[in-house]
Amino acid sequence: MLLLQAQAGGAASFFASPIFMIILMFVIMYFFMIRPQRKQQKAIEVFRNSLSAGQQVVTSGGIYGTVKEVNNNVVVLEIAPSVKIKVDKSSVYADMSTNPQQK
Repeated sequence: MLLLQAQAGGAASFFASPIFMIILMFVIMYFFMIRPQRKQQKAIEVFRNSLSAGQQVVTSGGIYGTVKEVNNNVVVLEIAPSVKIKVDKSSVYADMSTNPQQK
């Protein structure tokens, strides 16, 4: 009888141990912080790879423009009539043609 109580107490003490609490903290942090961030980064990467001429986008610097040309790592944006700039593809952040209320 005493042996059964000692084993049960050992299992209960594992769940109350600091090692278990640290492991639990990392699991919670993974599901609430790391996993959603990876999903968002993947969605942005898919968006950048699907850029095409005519899309209205915003850059990470806050420049709104229309995509005129897409090369390997360079996107040509028209930010005003007859004003074109080249930006790095990784700085294009969001598609504004599907989200008109944020203009």
